Amino acid sequence: MTNRRSATHTPVMLPEVLKALDVQPGGRYIDCTLGGGGHAAAILEHSSPGGQLLGIEADPSALEVAKERLQYFKASTLLVNDNFTNLQTICIKYDFFPVHGILLDLGLSSMQLSEQGRGFSFQYDAPLDMRVNPAQKQDAAGIVNTYPEAKLAEILKTYGEEPFSARIARSIVNARPLTTTLQLAGLIEKTVGRRGKIHPATRTFQALRIAVNHELENLESALRQAVDMLGYQGKLVVISYHSLEDRIVKQFIQKEARGCICPPSAPVCTCDHEPRLRILNKKVITPSEMELRENPRSRSAKLRTTERIAMRNDTYTIPENESFFDSDVSRGWRRPVLLQKIKMVFLTAS
Repeated sequence: MTNRRSATHTPVMLPEVLKALDVQPGGRYIDCTLGGGGHAAAILEHSSPGGQLLGIEADPSALEVAKERLQYFKASTLLVNDNFTNLQTICIKYDFFPVHGILLDLGLSSMQLSEQGRGFSFQYDAPLDMRVNPAQKQDAAGIVNTYPEAKLAEILKTYGEEPFSARIARSIVNARPLTTTLQLAGLIEKTVGRRGKIHPATRTFQALRIAVNHELENLESALRQAVDMLGYQGKLVVISYHSLEDRIVKQFIQKEARGCICPPSAPVCTCDHEPRLRILNKKVITPSEMELRENPRSRSAKLRTTERIAMRNDTYTIPENESFFDSDVSRGWRRPVLLQKIKMVFLTAS
């Protein structure tokens, strides 16, 4: 088995991430997908002196690697083994909000892909696992060997955008039980044939990984929470690696960057929706040619960045005779809804 500690980890689009986060000395930042700690280390370097970082990582073995890499910044870091779908709970627990920037790098790290026992890649023969957190009960083998054919086809079509989803699902059901990555990859290749450079099992493996780890549902939840954790002019930076992720991020940003979200057919606005974000790069940012040469795994990466803007109910420090939008909004502001949630946490605990 590959030694995880010896595996290399190259953070994707590092200069672009630092620029998008606008990392400043003394800033507070959250890395929601810590991985091997590459982005986190750079953020801590550029936010020194006085910078702080909260790192969240669902994979306990990846967290150990990050701890080792960030040892020099130990006094400035708080590392948590959890899923970013619990972002708000974590921030409240450790009193780590509001923050200047939040990063979500949604791809698997090089270490996870190269660790042969995890089943993320069909480059190695391994059990059909694919769990980011090994403590989770559901694994890929459970889906492959127990789900009805129709449900399995739906997963492959929805999460993998697999055009041969029905045919592959039928072959899987007829060949059960399947226990290893190479068994599954070989079956798919036999079922649909091989065309071009991309292995025919690629979309199926993507779909199973997403389903096992509830990646899209967790992403939608984390994005909603991230906006509430940002301070005024705080940056939200997201790197996605396939169209499903990028579509969720793009649609979320577009919704939060505009006012009324009522259907076009509505005669008058009834939603009372206020914009909370300002889009900073209307054109998606992709890796440079140099990075593509040095790190081919970055080829599908897409970076989007937004900035938190102020809303009328975000302030509690504005004098009665002073208009909120005429004031210095950076003087101190909180969100009443969030404060009410904090209050409820204490009431429930008491």
